[in-house]
Amino acid sequence: MKVLRFGPSIIFLRTGDIPAVKRALSEAFGVGEIPTDEAIKRSSEFETIVFVTDEWKKETIPPETAFLVSSHAPVVLSLILNEKLPIEKVHVESTLIFIRVPSKVEEGLKLISEKYGGEIMDIRTALDEGEAGDTIIGVTKKKLNSPIGPEDIDGAVLVRRDFLEVYRELSVDLPVLLLRLMPEWNEITIKIYDTDKRYEENIERLMMVIEDIDIGFVIGEGWDWDYPRPFMRVPVYKLKLLTWEDPVRVKFLLKGIEYHGYKRLCDIDVFVEGKKIHWTALGKYDSKFELAKAAWEELEKNLSADVIERLRELDEKLAPESKD
Repeated sequence: MKVLRFGPSIIFLRTGDIPAVKRALSEAFGVGEIPTDEAIKRSSEFETIVFVTDEWKKETIPPETAFLVSSHAPVVLSLILNEKLPIEKVHVESTLIFIRVPSKVEEGLKLISEKYGGEIMDIRTALDEGEAGDTIIGVTKKKLNSPIGPEDIDGAVLVRRDFLEVYRELSVDLPVLLLRLMPEWNEITIKIYDTDKRYEENIERLMMVIEDIDIGFVIGEGWDWDYPRPFMRVPVYKLKLLTWEDPVRVKFLLKGIEYHGYKRLCDIDVFVEGKKIHWTALGKYDSKFELAKAAWEELEKNLSADVIERLRELDEKLAPESKD
């Protein structure tokens, strides 16, 4: 589970020849101008958003359009210097850090502002008011391995301190902050059993879902034995998950990768405090097949496209081999 990551670097280029600088950026990095909100939403960690503005402007207020460059800021700045572009001045925006808080956002913002001496505001105001030496901490309920747009940021704290100083403190303090916001975490055990012993593929499928949906921290994994009936011992792969999600929801989501149509690919059991969650506790479904279909549809809404594609590849491979 990822609870902290950097946002993009943001650079303002001040120039008396806006068309020439925009052409140079487009040619050098193979990108075009896009709306600013779209650039922020599509940006990944350590990518760079570049604004080109008139040389007389001093404010770091984002204009309506920007260039999103899939390179770290030093690469962009070195090109500007080496190509001798007609840049009069460069302004660097505040460093942006995202924190994922699943609930109690207002309480989280208050804790962060008190701890680091910052001011709570919306993300657009923070971007407008923040300067190069400042740090912006954006709080979101959305998983951090997905695109984060301004509309996904539930609030921000503008800290007028250098980001290295803030980041060092934040990376140490974050577990304590999360524990204060959510004192009751769930520790669950997940077991995989496959009669055809295709554990490599099924473990990959399980881990892709856990990591892509970002439903918890894997705190232990390995092989174990299970006893489905007296005197019957079968090998299982077991992992322990620390999560803020409802264990019943975790069980429901994982039901979506147990079946491919009417073919069972593996058994996935979920335990809380040693007690197994039965599929009948997941809702009113006439059969496991109907439940698995509903769970897969939910997974499709939450998984990234590349993970869905990989899961389908593995499912197509496993289904013909399945004896169930």
